[in-house]
Amino acid sequence: MISATKLIQDLANFTGSEQYYLHWSKVLKYTTGVKYLAEKAQAYWLIDAIASHQTKRLLSNDNLRYFQLWLLTVTNTENQLPQKYGFINPNPNHKSVLTCWEDTPVEGIKPVIRQDIEFTDFPLTEMKLYVENSVLLLPSEH
Repeated sequence: MISATKLIQDLANFTGSEQYYLHWSKVLKYTTGVKYLAEKAQAYWLIDAIASHQTKRLLSNDNLRYFQLWLLTVTNTENQLPQKYGFINPNPNHKSVLTCWEDTPVEGIKPVIRQDIEFTDFPLTEMKLYVENSVLLLPSEH
């Protein structure tokens, strides 16, 4: 698996995408940068998790139909890097938490979706992704 430092450097090079990949659920497409993230971090499960939450209930919220901010927060990584959103922590006995927000996470405001994940070897302490018009993308591809 790729190191956290190398992954961060590589992801910064993705700016826009000319190719989109259709998730097997057909509810979501994703960009070249997200595909690279999934391959290098062995995290296709992250795309699956976000796609699984693209429900009628979620998309009935006008604020989330066109834009969603997803944040994966991981604790106890070997190369612990500082967290921008340190107030978002997984429940006890879980290694990470995936949250969905209408906008930038703010302490004291609950996310629209919260999914605690028991185990992951994801190399980063935090990963932010956007869903815009049913396309999952890296912030640098926005």
